[in-house]
Formats: sequence, C-alpha cells, structure tokens
Amino acid sequence: MGYMNTAPAEDPRWLDDEEQRTWRAYLHASVLLEDHLDRQLQRDAGMPHIYYGLLVQLGESPRRRLRMTELARNAKITRSRLSHAIARLEKNGWVRREDCPSDKRGQFAVLTDEGMEVLRRTAPGHVAAVRQAVFDRLSPEQQKSLGEIMQIVAEGLQPEEAGADLPWLR
Repeated sequence: MGYMNTAPAEDPRWLDDEEQRTWRAYLHASVLLEDHLDRQLQRDAGMPHIYYGLLVQLGESPRRRLRMTELARNAKITRSRLSHAIARLEKNGWVRREDCPSDKRGQFAVLTDEGMEVLRRTAPGHVAAVRQAVFDRLSPEQQKSLGEIMQIVAEGLQPEEAGADLPWLR
C-alpha cells in the first residue's frame, strides 16, 4: 500500500548491453581505484584518501589555509563530514582551526608544518599508486579522452547556479 506511482509518462530509456557493460566497468573500476588508494594511504600515512585530499588542498592554498565551507565544497563532502575529518587531522597535529576575523561563525582550516611534512613524505608513494593504477595503463590518447569524459560528466553534475541542491552546499 503506501506506494505511489511516480513513473514517468513514457517508458524508461534502459541501458543497452554495451551501455550496461560500460556502466558496470566504470562502477567496478571506481570502487577498486578508491580502495587501492585508500589502502596505499593507510599503509604509508595512516589516513584515508579523503583526508589526504584535504591536506593537498590546504597545501596548495595561499598561506596553507582555506575556509571550512570552501574546503567542504572543493572536497565534495558535507560540512559535518568535513568537521569530523578536520577533528581527526587536528588530533594528529596536521591541521589546526582558526577563527575567521571577518566572520564570527566562519573558521579556517590551516595546514601545520607537521601536516606539510606528512604531505611531502606521502606524495611520492601516492602519485606512484595513481600512476600505476591509471596512467601507466592508458595511452596518451586514452588519458586525454578520460580527462575530457570526466570533465563533461562533472560539469553535468555540478551546476553553476547558486541554488543547486548539492550536499556540500547545504
């Protein structure tokens, strides 16, 4: 009972066999790649891939600092997940929070010298894992195509308008 018929007026455009193979290959590869990178970073630095990405963002930012809201948006994670991650990184001494002088509610995440050193130590192994898992397996043309394809997909999923309903904007 409680089921409402919300089906569109026309039949769904089901994936054909080739599209289904492509879709499943993408899902399989993306899960395996994320697991591969997580295991490498856990082994080499005791952190998951998402935390490494946060450290990289901070390391590439002016004065190694970003507003928490911008960090969440760039990392494509919710503010609450970011807050949890930053708390763990603070506990390790790799990041500290600073209040924003112009906005009493705002905070900055700042990469510490120790956090920068962790990045310096961890980056060579991480880039080797990425290279081995992706780039060494593709021709230059395939690399270019993959980049173009992922850009098209990302642009379609991340509208530019301010009112977009994306978790990291809530």
